[in-house]
Amino acid sequence: MYLIEWQAWELVIDQTHSTGTKNSKTPSLPLVYESDEARDVQAAQQKASDKPRIRGPVYTLSNHILEVRAGASEDKRGLISMLSAMALSLISIGAIATAHYASELIFSIADTGRSVAPDILFLAMFFFALTSCYAAAYLKYGLKITRLEMFTSRHLLVRFNRLTGQVHLHRPSYCGGVVTLPWHGITSSAAPGGNGGALTLSLFWSSQTTKMLYPEIVWIGKVSTNPHEIQAEWEFIRRFMDEGPEGLPRPRITSHFPWPWQAFTPQFEGLSHYFRHSSQIIKLGLVLISPAFLIIGLGHWLSLLLCWKPRWPKIIREAGLPGKPIPPLTTLADRPPHIQERLRENAHLWAIRPGQRPAKKPRATRRRAKPGNQSTTVKESSTDETHRADRPQT
Repeated sequence: MYLIEWQAWELVIDQTHSTGTKNSKTPSLPLVYESDEARDVQAAQQKASDKPRIRGPVYTLSNHILEVRAGASEDKRGLISMLSAMALSLISIGAIATAHYASELIFSIADTGRSVAPDILFLAMFFFALTSCYAAAYLKYGLKITRLEMFTSRHLLVRFNRLTGQVHLHRPSYCGGVVTLPWHGITSSAAPGGNGGALTLSLFWSSQTTKMLYPEIVWIGKVSTNPHEIQAEWEFIRRFMDEGPEGLPRPRITSHFPWPWQAFTPQFEGLSHYFRHSSQIIKLGLVLISPAFLIIGLGHWLSLLLCWKPRWPKIIREAGLPGKPIPPLTTLADRPPHIQERLRENAHLWAIRPGQRPAKKPRATRRRAKPGNQSTTVKESSTDETHRADRPQT
């Protein structure tokens, strides 16, 4: 579920980008100029749809607060949970077997009338060593993967506060943590001239806007194959922040309680439009693989049950209320010292170049001569040289 967010944060703080060695693999990022940034910010302020509508899930909607679900791979949630459940089951079975044979060994030692059975001693040591190896490997390598879906916050959240003009991102600490960003300076994939082919609405803040030496990106809501739905969703958010909730359709409010249908419906997000316009063979194939979606849905529900409801800091919960302070924007100083050092060393990767993007130079077309023409040209040039040599010099 948090795999993409985790990889994005690891890319930002990756130490290999700042080592300066020849073996370091610096990502080839596109060059961004101030003119590009200004154009995208201006496009995000324009009208994107005539029918604003947010598909959700929406957790809070008031006069000044809009809180929606975020996450780039919510519809894929469940696979990591199933694999983690299998690994934890093996460790649990090994621990139970170790405890069983260890108890028999203790009872045999306590009973002075019986001798220690070699087979029980061997099985107790075997299961203890095997379970210890499994548990050590899982704690070192597997637990951080499991925490992308289990034993963590149940959802990634985005809270829009129109009174303070701020956007709050709620993420685990290993994905960047809770940050507060300005509304002005935001860019969107659904803005006019944006990436209309995206499957999910994405919001972006450049390194120049965040003042944290790196950009921020968040994916909003459900997956869709219809660009008009994504544009309508962005228009709903834009109008809410710029004009208020008046005139906007009232969305359905979703509960934070992990109901089973919240785990199974995301597996089919984005398929309804595709299913209606596909051929009969494609529809039959989707029906045949539907049991796989149900299995992933079970893992999705398991991950929801083993996670906890995300909770905002008090200053963000009270932001916009009368007499309450406005949360400060997240800055570089809010990060731990070792993270600040990494961000400073990698700041050149996300820096915006001043001025406008230079105009592209026209390519010089070179026509390759045909083989027949080439021989003729060689003959003509040799004839011209012969005539020049025969001419008397003055």
